[in-house]
Amino acid sequence: MPQTDKQICIPPELPDLLKQFTKAAIRTQPQDLIQWAADYFEAMSRGDIPPMRDRSDPVASCNFAELTPELLKILHSRVAGRLIIHVNELAQMWKVLSLPPELLNSVINVGRFTEEIEWLKFLALACSSLGVTISKTLKIACEVLSSDHDSGPARIPFSTFQFLYTYIAEVDGEISASHVSRMLAYMEQEVIGPDGLIKVDDFTQNPRIRLE
Repeated sequence: MPQTDKQICIPPELPDLLKQFTKAAIRTQPQDLIQWAADYFEAMSRGDIPPMRDRSDPVASCNFAELTPELLKILHSRVAGRLIIHVNELAQMWKVLSLPPELLNSVINVGRFTEEIEWLKFLALACSSLGVTISKTLKIACEVLSSDHDSGPARIPFSTFQFLYTYIAEVDGEISASHVSRMLAYMEQEVIGPDGLIKVDDFTQNPRIRLE
């Protein structure tokens, strides 16, 4: 009698391999993700260094504008508080700002977004293309999301920060869930005040907070 409940064995090295691939894709922002993935794994199979671009390297953008925190803030204002945005509407907003379509496609592919895009997750990945570290990425995200403008330091609800940090760390793949939980618990108990807001300095200047 055929066995139908055979357990599928996952190679132990697979999770880490996929995490490293995802992190490299976010850092590199390839124009053609499929072709880049093929080159990446071919290099890995030969024992060579995979094709990756350092975030400090310039990206050829032809006549397109370079993504900046200021442009992300404009995008965020046009999303107008919605949690979900349709991919076609986002693509139109992106086009109006003359941003490179290959970057949009790369973020969509890395985030595995479909027609309905979770805006905060998209924003987190877009910020990660600008930030060298997770701390820098979260700093940019706070500045984009802050509604304080010029009246004081950028700050956002701690619940939003918690969501962003957890998601970015998960995608990054090199930070354990237990470390993320410890940092968030410390910040909630020792840093966050009665207003429930977190400022950029709260996680960039405090020596006891190590997000990486």
